[in-house]
Amino acid sequence: MAVSVRDVAAAASVSVGTVSNVLNRPEKVSPDTVARVLAAIDELGFVRNDAARQLRAGRSRSIGLVVLDVRNPFFTDVARGAEDRAAEDGMTILLGNSDENPDRERAYLDLFEEQRVHGVLISPMADDLPRLARLRTRGVPVVLVDREAEDRSFSSVAVDDIVGGALAVRHLVESGRRRIAFVGGPTGIRQVADRLEGARRAAAETPGVTLEVIETEGTTVLEGRAAGERIRERAPGDRPDAIFAANDLLAMGVLQAMVMLGSVNVPEDVALVGYDDIDFAQAAVVPLSSIRQPAWLIGYTAVDLLLREARHGDDFVPDQVQFQPELVVRASTGPRR
Repeated sequence: MAVSVRDVAAAASVSVGTVSNVLNRPEKVSPDTVARVLAAIDELGFVRNDAARQLRAGRSRSIGLVVLDVRNPFFTDVARGAEDRAAEDGMTILLGNSDENPDRERAYLDLFEEQRVHGVLISPMADDLPRLARLRTRGVPVVLVDREAEDRSFSSVAVDDIVGGALAVRHLVESGRRRIAFVGGPTGIRQVADRLEGARRAAAETPGVTLEVIETEGTTVLEGRAAGERIRERAPGDRPDAIFAANDLLAMGVLQAMVMLGSVNVPEDVALVGYDDIDFAQAAVVPLSSIRQPAWLIGYTAVDLLLREARHGDDFVPDQVQFQPELVVRASTGPRR
């Protein structure tokens, strides 16, 4: 049977209120009494129910984080940044993986609300802003991660993905490529749609440049490999001479299909650019050019915004932080044959 506060109070010959003060406000208790209570705690092996204490206070010391795909190292780095900032205020991060599934996303939001988390960080699958607004009306701050709310009603931390998509395609055009394919999907994911929009704008800047869209069902290595295999099976004259993938996992799958499973050379036959600049991009069999996002900083800043909103409540004005992406050039976009 678990040891209770009453057991500790009896063993130390003090009141339950004195034990509570020792645990929460020791400065109000004499040093001798503190020592006696701590000795009783140690002897009985008492462990206080911190979760119950937090719930009685109305809010826990945990922050919920829902990401699109925990397999993507970009989101791992976002979570690390969030965890580092939360730890500075004595808080923890509860990580939920929606797996690009709206039903799982909603289930995590329900769970976090039931747990009375201090707030929610979310990289949403879709524009279900009314669901997030309900959370906020119930006293749960919400910050969007890696995306913005078009009506600016929520605080957000993101990168300008339209600029990032344009950076990728301009780089491919400047390297002499003209038949460019965009690999990514589903386009219902805002980040994918914005990167495609930037790619289209950049392609339209140069006469003779075409942009083909090869939509995938997800943003995984396997989806990228499947798209790469379809491209590889085409006649050489029908293939694109450059590919911009919506993230690095897709790009690495394309690279596997081209180089490891076929006879298409990267970059001599097909140049390749990814997005996110995860650690594996540099270590790929052909080091991958990519659009870099400051993932750790995105997570850190998101928690900072959330804690500010929690402190100020209804007086807080939503704040949108937008970082600029950066092109990182490696071997996958070298000279063409």
